[in-house]
Amino acid sequence: MYLGKNVEILLKGQAKEIYLELQKNDNKKSKSVLNSIERIKNILKENPQYGDPIKKDLIPKEFYNFDIHNLYRIELPDFWRMLYTLEGNEDSIFVFVLKIIDYDEYNKLFGYRKK
Repeated sequence: MYLGKNVEILLKGQAKEIYLELQKNDNKKSKSVLNSIERIKNILKENPQYGDPIKKDLIPKEFYNFDIHNLYRIELPDFWRMLYTLEGNEDSIFVFVLKIIDYDEYNKLFGYRKK
């Protein structure tokens, strides 16, 4: 519950695929990232605005194609990132996890370059 509303966490598209892939892998890195995601899901149920908001002018264009105008970032172990957006109605807040990506994909998505 957050501000008297139910909070639902939904993995979509790429995030769901990576989440399932992490569950299949039995290595230490995958387990670490997966455990962190589970912990963060519980935090987001209490506070959906837990992540770092990304300035609107920095949101990658690919997200605007899906009519997404708020985006949050949470850092995960091993330089992974989780990107999510919030939507809601009178009764519920929906946390849509859009991407779970590693450092290189994150940099590519936001147009950062290696130095």
